[in-house]
Amino acid sequence: AVTPTPTAGSKILANMLRPALIACMMASASAFSSSPFLRFSSLSTSSSVSVRPRTSPAQVRMMALSGTDLAKQLAGYKSVDDHVTSGMVVGLGTGSTAYFAVERVGQKLASGELKDIICIPTSERTREQAESLKIPLCTLNEKSVLDVAIDGADAVDPNLALVKGGGGALLREKMVEVMAKKFVCIVDDSKLCKGLGPSFALPVEITPFCHMHTLRTIAALPEVAGCKAELRLGNVATGAKKDGDKPAVTDNGNYIVDLFFETPIKDVRAAAKALKNTVGVVDHGLFVDMTYQVIVAGKDGSCRVAGQGGDKPWW
Repeated sequence: AVTPTPTAGSKILANMLRPALIACMMASASAFSSSPFLRFSSLSTSSSVSVRPRTSPAQVRMMALSGTDLAKQLAGYKSVDDHVTSGMVVGLGTGSTAYFAVERVGQKLASGELKDIICIPTSERTREQAESLKIPLCTLNEKSVLDVAIDGADAVDPNLALVKGGGGALLREKMVEVMAKKFVCIVDDSKLCKGLGPSFALPVEITPFCHMHTLRTIAALPEVAGCKAELRLGNVATGAKKDGDKPAVTDNGNYIVDLFFETPIKDVRAAAKALKNTVGVVDHGLFVDMTYQVIVAGKDGSCRVAGQGGDKPWW
């Protein structure tokens, strides 16, 4: 291929237009100065114009997120932006979606957008994350009533009943979230289901003492008929996935039994009551009649709200 050689006339025209072009770019540079992506540098009549990326660490991390993680981040950030204001007592959930809500609280505290808030974590993992972000913390012993609690869920039905506890923090989550004036649930759209049970195992926290006896008692309850009860082994935070041969231990020193269902639980309220009344059961992962609002984010960047102040559940 032959590369065309610029003519003398074209060079003269380029030199005539260059100052005007640079002046135009300099006039508009201020509009780009706040952009996280572009920066104009070395603008002069005798030097070239370069466009260099200006990407923050947070943006680098965002670009590395998968579609599902981006949806979780969207839901987590929106929950804080919509529901957390200065002076509040806030419950911080546990899990891969709640992580982003905690991150957002830390960002807004650091920027000064939020002030004088105090938060109650629902697990040791969340406490460690919050402390790393310099988020002020307390427990229910100091603050028994919360303005809002934000947490994820493993499954959400059209009545906004939830299955929670895949991360092993169900007892502390329920203790904190039941005391909140508003409990906001944040999920990606893969967590929506027609009925609780088949899409995600239902965790039940039990005492270590005679734990196999308690497991058999749970499995025999008519309200959860047809379930397969298995002791969670390995890391407590990996849900029902077995990654070890010893019982998973919660932050409270208890064990977890996961209940697997092939069909939806027929009566969620009856199942919740029966499990709670079983001797040896500390608590369970059914969160019924607690949810104020569910923020649902999609991998495509969409976001919808169900519950109070939002749409009627559409799934």
